[in-house]
Amino acid sequence: MTAATATHAPRVNWTRVSLSAAAIMAAILIGLLWAAPRKDGALDWFAPMIKGGWMAWTLPIALFFWVIASLLVTMTILAIRYPEAPRIGILRIETTRGDRLFISLLGSAFIHLIWLYLAGTPLWGASALCLVYAAAVFRWV
Repeated sequence: MTAATATHAPRVNWTRVSLSAAAIMAAILIGLLWAAPRKDGALDWFAPMIKGGWMAWTLPIALFFWVIASLLVTMTILAIRYPEAPRIGILRIETTRGDRLFISLLGSAFIHLIWLYLAGTPLWGASALCLVYAAAVFRWV
């Protein structure tokens, strides 16, 4: 193939891709908050979002799945934009960003379950502990 016949792939504007993904996720979040049931003008956190539905879709459950989807979109964009080689951390296993995300989410589930068993609700302390745990996993694992 000569230089005259070679085709060049269009350059991807990663700022536009990232901002578009952020705008879509923000629109979904606004839609969730708009659709959330209200009681006396304030959000009713634990009222079902779908009356008579087969699953208890409350606002916290919807926000949980929104966070997971946002993490997956972010990690996908990062993986495409900034490919990385697996690294070996303190666990002595090769991990990528996605592996560390999975390890941190799995560990966070166990932290919340242990917190529920030992301290009960509310779970704000467990969530703060999970953020520290996830930062440690991404730094050292």
